[in-house]
Amino acid sequence: MADALVSIVLERLASVLKQQIRQQVTLVVGVKSEVDNLKSTLQSIRAVLGDAEKRQFTEELVKVWLERLKDISYQMDDMVDGWNTALLKLQIAAENPGIPKPKISSCLPSPCVCFKQIKDIKKQLNAIANERNQFNFVSSSTIQQPHRRITSSVIDVSQFCGRDADINIIIGKLLGGSCQESSSLYIVSIVGMEGIGKTTLAQLAYNHEKVKSYFHERMWVCVFDPFDPMRISRAILEALQKESSGFHDLEAVQQKICTLIADKKFLLVLDDVWTENYELWEQVESSLKGGAPGSRILVTTRNESVSTMMGTTYKHPLGELSKEQCRSLFSNIAFYGRSREKVEELENIGRKIADECRGLPLAAKVLGSLMRLKDNKEDWESILNNEIWQLDVIEKHLSPPLLLSYYDLSPAVKRCFSYCAVFPKDQIISKDRLIKLWMANSYLNSRESIEMEKTGGDYFEDLVSRSLFQDFRRDDEGNIISCKMHDIVHDLAQYLTKNECFILEIDDEKEVRMASSFQKARHATLISARRVGFPSTIHNLKYLHTLFAAHLINSFTPQPPPNLFKHLVTCLPPLGELPLLESLIIEHMKRLKYVGGEFLGSSTTAFPKLKHLSFKHMFEWEKWEVKGEVEERRLESLPERLLQITSLQELNISGSPTLEDRYHEETGEDWSKISHIQRVLAGDEEFYYDSRRLRVVSM
Repeated sequence: MADALVSIVLERLASVLKQQIRQQVTLVVGVKSEVDNLKSTLQSIRAVLGDAEKRQFTEELVKVWLERLKDISYQMDDMVDGWNTALLKLQIAAENPGIPKPKISSCLPSPCVCFKQIKDIKKQLNAIANERNQFNFVSSSTIQQPHRRITSSVIDVSQFCGRDADINIIIGKLLGGSCQESSSLYIVSIVGMEGIGKTTLAQLAYNHEKVKSYFHERMWVCVFDPFDPMRISRAILEALQKESSGFHDLEAVQQKICTLIADKKFLLVLDDVWTENYELWEQVESSLKGGAPGSRILVTTRNESVSTMMGTTYKHPLGELSKEQCRSLFSNIAFYGRSREKVEELENIGRKIADECRGLPLAAKVLGSLMRLKDNKEDWESILNNEIWQLDVIEKHLSPPLLLSYYDLSPAVKRCFSYCAVFPKDQIISKDRLIKLWMANSYLNSRESIEMEKTGGDYFEDLVSRSLFQDFRRDDEGNIISCKMHDIVHDLAQYLTKNECFILEIDDEKEVRMASSFQKARHATLISARRVGFPSTIHNLKYLHTLFAAHLINSFTPQPPPNLFKHLVTCLPPLGELPLLESLIIEHMKRLKYVGGEFLGSSTTAFPKLKHLSFKHMFEWEKWEVKGEVEERRLESLPERLLQITSLQELNISGSPTLEDRYHEETGEDWSKISHIQRVLAGDEEFYYDSRRLRVVSM
């Protein structure tokens, strides 16, 4: 991660100097020479990062040195981002006469503050540069260039499994028998270690045409730990109804499930079950006994004890692939589309590389995808002889094939990959949203939105081609619209961004620990739990760049106390005071009615660096209290302070009917107040403004 961050900082230092020349603005007199000094020091450090990143797994002092380098690199990144935001505000104000013009002095950083920042950073960076000498790092003069790949050559590796015999057995158990069965549930369990292919096997069986036609209803639920009967039951109900559930009581949910599956043959997949607590399982099981004979529950788990506790009818242990199966899986991907001559040249090395996968299907897919991008025999030999295979410590924490694939990424794509740690495990990740978030966090080095979207699409396809994404959903033309990350791949992203990306399940215990554990958090996701609202200390996370908050209000009783919503929002922290926040996504709070005036914060400049703002699917939102006004008012428009954020590049108000009408491009009376925002999403339409033309795109 350090090499990616350093490389990006170097690019951005160069870019901001070019930008101020282009806009004929001087950020601070004399800053160019200071920036050049920082660049020179960073370049000398970058030359040893390849060796340092490999040695961090076995040398604790090297790991600490890299962590310090990451910290100072983030400081530089934030400094440059501040300069870029200032330049962006000036550019937007110059191109849009309808919004207030910021004074040059209010946009540009103070010379004293700027030079103090540079001086402090320079001092820390020089100390880090001097310390590298004690480690005797091996220097590399070559700088990795982004891999150029033909997009049309991307293949869907999900078609390669290496488990034909296992698939046939599982399908046989799902389809076999019915009339002679007892009334008890028929449960098939696939048991095996992490990364062995349990979920892939279950998916292939679940999507088999014979299975689709045999069952009246099919439901897929990702369970994970902890085992929450309410969450799982609601997921089953939503899979049956094909829409969100409005129930908030477990008994009501289970009664509805019983009604929907009565006398129907159903298949329920419970993926990744951990609990050994029968009382928890019994709460889910009780609603599943009314299906027709022939119904099945297919479970994947890492523990045999879980299989036993659930009362499994047939247990299918899943072991490593045989050497020949693993070689075949690797070869099907690595040699896909190659000429016979090239295959003959590389197949001997390929067999040896495949043997390093040790029978793990995910490893074979990732490594096969990596080698498919390499044509030279020397590159194949380099992977085979890489010292990473000898580092035993990696085997306990990370997959060597995944690390090799990660190290092969360009610095920019490395950072985009690591950012994905902000999504919860098994989250469906929208391709479009992911690219917009990369844009908002300045991970795509371009000034034009259309160009950035194309770059983001290329980066996404690069990660797809390496099997770092999976479970794709496609549109009618076959284009990927969403994906997921395998648990082990997600673990790698989290490892690379520890102390930087957090997923918070909000409860009192987590909130107590938040102040000390998350101080350096740059990206955070809040997910629903047993209570409502935001952690009260979240406004103390001064380094936060991204904040997701969705479905926070989903566990209420059918008739909550009448003052609940006002109590909730008057406790909302002043998010507008977060100095580095670039992306704020508040969505699917379908019962939220009131927002308090403290949301924007007490400072005159709310959200000083915000680029991406989403108030999506807030169907019952009625009131927004504005500070300075005696009474709260109905939600007829967004506060002027919010709309005057000149750094804002995307606004999403879909699913908020009042706002959609108010700010519609053709009929909204306040469209002129947001026309400076590059991209506005409202209802079923997207308005894209690039200072030269406006286009409307159906969503």
